[in-house]
Amino acid sequence: MTLVAIRGLSVAFDGIPALREVDLDVPRGGAVGMVGESGCGKSVTWLAALGLLPGRATVTGSVALDGQELLGAQGATLDRVRGGRVAMIFQDPASSLNPVHRLGTQVAEALRLHRGMVGTAARAEAKRLFDQVGIPDAARRLDAYPHELSGGQNQRVMIAMALAGQPELLVADEPTTALDVTIQAQILDLLNRLRRETGMALVLISHDLGVVSETCEEVAVMYAGRIVEQAPAEALFANPSHPYTRGLLAALPPLDGPRQKLAAIPGGVPEPWAMPRGCAFAPRCARRTPACEVAVPSHARIAERHSVACVLAEARELVAA
Repeated sequence: MTLVAIRGLSVAFDGIPALREVDLDVPRGGAVGMVGESGCGKSVTWLAALGLLPGRATVTGSVALDGQELLGAQGATLDRVRGGRVAMIFQDPASSLNPVHRLGTQVAEALRLHRGMVGTAARAEAKRLFDQVGIPDAARRLDAYPHELSGGQNQRVMIAMALAGQPELLVADEPTTALDVTIQAQILDLLNRLRRETGMALVLISHDLGVVSETCEEVAVMYAGRIVEQAPAEALFANPSHPYTRGLLAALPPLDGPRQKLAAIPGGVPEPWAMPRGCAFAPRCARRTPACEVAVPSHARIAERHSVACVLAEARELVAA
């Protein structure tokens, strides 16, 4: 059953398109990964969906939460959704937590806003949430300030704050990038355990394919403001079909076998105001053809629940038909 349905979501800043016709479903209780280089539109997708972009952004399309349209919704409606039914945690916990307020106070504020809890009851629930996310000596940590905790512990505080509203969906925006490898694994294990215990859905935004492969059931690969490939995680890693997805996987170092040079993707993601004609990835693609520069490729279905926006995939679909 679909919890969030995004259809034709587009974003322009000062008239310059940054996100182009994004379609994405998040099933209830499911885990969806969004991968791609920085600047591909992963974070903008969810900032737009939750009405968190600045006023100069023009947002069109549809974002439905259990059938309720969020784009253009009243502020009071969005206030109930944000932090309540949908929570979001960000890459750098140090910039998300208020440095001059105690951690318990900040979590208690979320409990007051979304569950009406105050005083002793809020403090007791904040301690329970700290225990749930694995913060040691939780009662004492409630009175600590963010600078007194490590980056990994502060990220756990952010997860506890996100859980305060008992969300149906948690959007985790690069939650492990600023952490060392050991702490990354602990945070991912925590997110997986919380999904099992609470039944909430998870959207994991990352540029790390390894992180996504361990955590998510569905994967959407984004490039230059569009989803270029979407499939179940197992199918995508077994049969990557878009040249960009193949390039991302080829850039990963092998865990065994002889040492070899990594196959880096040449060039960089085009700026929104300098988008090439046709396929945005064509200038970096070793398999490009003249057809790639004619029109933006549409999504071709190459297998059940596996679609690719590439002229080569379109040709495969026509042959199969």
